Amino acid sequence: MKKISIGLIGAGHLGSIHLKLLRASDSFSFEGVFDTSAKVREKLRQEEGLRVFETYEELLSSVEAVDIVTPTIHHFACAKQAIEAGKHVFIEKPLTHTLEEAEQLLDLLAARPRLKAQVGHVERFNPGFLAIAGHQIKPMFIEGHRLAIYNPRGTDVSVVFDLMIHDIDIVLSVVDSPLKSVQASGVGVISDSTDIANARLEFENGAVANLTASRISVKNMRRLRMFQRNTYLAVDFLEKKAEVFRLSDTAGGLSEGSMSFPLDNGDETRYLVFEQPQSPPVNSIQLELEEFAGAIRDQSPIKVGIEAGYLALKAAHAIALKIEESLANARTWE
Repeated sequence: MKKISIGLIGAGHLGSIHLKLLRASDSFSFEGVFDTSAKVREKLRQEEGLRVFETYEELLSSVEAVDIVTPTIHHFACAKQAIEAGKHVFIEKPLTHTLEEAEQLLDLLAARPRLKAQVGHVERFNPGFLAIAGHQIKPMFIEGHRLAIYNPRGTDVSVVFDLMIHDIDIVLSVVDSPLKSVQASGVGVISDSTDIANARLEFENGAVANLTASRISVKNMRRLRMFQRNTYLAVDFLEKKAEVFRLSDTAGGLSEGSMSFPLDNGDETRYLVFEQPQSPPVNSIQLELEEFAGAIRDQSPIKVGIEAGYLALKAAHAIALKIEESLANARTWE
């Protein structure tokens, strides 16, 4: 199998994780890295023995694909230059800083249908979420909590774009209906941007998602609960586990570790079946990068393409706008 030559742009905290996985990949031939910091470039060259490019243009001329793990504000410029150079692109979330930038990338890719572009919404590849892939998911009410202990890194952007956008993407992927309306509130507690936010997303089919994200919690939590007719599904993204409760006409056919509870309803007895589907033993970032490689190699569809990244970003911006409006309204009462 021919390996795909790839280069990394950005060697910060997350970039260093991508770097290790790309170097160990059987699908990619890692050609080197570019970082705007001369200090970082020298460290990678001296301590890691890596090929380090002095310019982005030099890297682009040496690869078939790029992995963009820079601060969000640079995503658009890096992706645009790569696409115009005919390179496949993997872009960390959120897709871009503005919606206008995301729309320009969509237009650029529409004119180059053979190029593959993937957005790093890594929770789509979380073992807990993958564990429920075999279930029919048609939720009508979703509740999500994504809480993090305070960390100064990342507080230059709203918690909506830093944390909540993960759950926004998951919700949009499981609700088969256009987003109808958004309500939200939030506040900056420690930083100058929003540190805690709550959003209510309403869809045209009647589905509702209530999402909370905070980066000033005393503990970490990443949970999503989905309710639908006859089924309740819960995913713990932190523990990488899932639970499923479903109504059944029989108590048989349960997976190992499952339990059932009889529910009498007049002359009919139904069963509440509890299952803990097995989570696959995968590294989420490695899996999303391997899917990117497979799409390039086989010209197959991308699970989390630019359009998915755009829709998540669009919803996040709508939430951020509602928070601004709620804060402005609150100030009028002071």
